[in-house]
Amino acid sequence: MDEQRRTRFKLDELAEQAGVSPRTVRYYVQRGLLAAPEFRGPDTAYGAEHLLRLRAIRALQERHMPLDAIEAMLASRSLEDLARIARGKAPTGVDLPLPVSRLPTPTGASMSERITRHTLAPGLELHLSDHASPEVRALAETLLRAAAHTQGTP
Repeated sequence: MDEQRRTRFKLDELAEQAGVSPRTVRYYVQRGLLAAPEFRGPDTAYGAEHLLRLRAIRALQERHMPLDAIEAMLASRSLEDLARIARGKAPTGVDLPLPVSRLPTPTGASMSERITRHTLAPGLELHLSDHASPEVRALAETLLRAAAHTQGTP
C-alpha cells in the first residue's frame, strides 16, 4: 500500500492540519472543490490528497482568487501540481496572481494613507502607497508584471 493510501484523517484532524474549520471542509466537498471522503458516518476518512488539495486552495485564496477561479485552476491537476500550488509555486505553464496584503499605516504617514504590500518573490516585497504618483504606480506595475512572468518559470 502506498503512502497516499495509508494516511487517513478524521474531519477534525484534516481541518486542523489544513488550517480551516470542519465546516469549511464540508462546504468545499459540497461545492465540488474537494472530493467526497471515503466511507460515511463515524468511519468517514480523508486522505493525504484531501489535505494537499486544501493547502492548495488556501494558497490560492491568499492570492485573493475567488473560489470559482480556484475550482477551475485545480480541476484535473496532478498531485505534483497540487503540491507546487500548495507551496505557492505555479505549475508549468500557469500564471498565479501575486499575493497581496495590507500593511498598517507606517509611523509618520498620513492616517488616510494605506500601504499595499506585494510579494514579488520569496523574501522580496514591494510596498506601494495609495498616494503614490502615477509615475510610481506605472513603475510598480512594471515590476509586478516582471515578477509574475518570472514566477511561472520552474
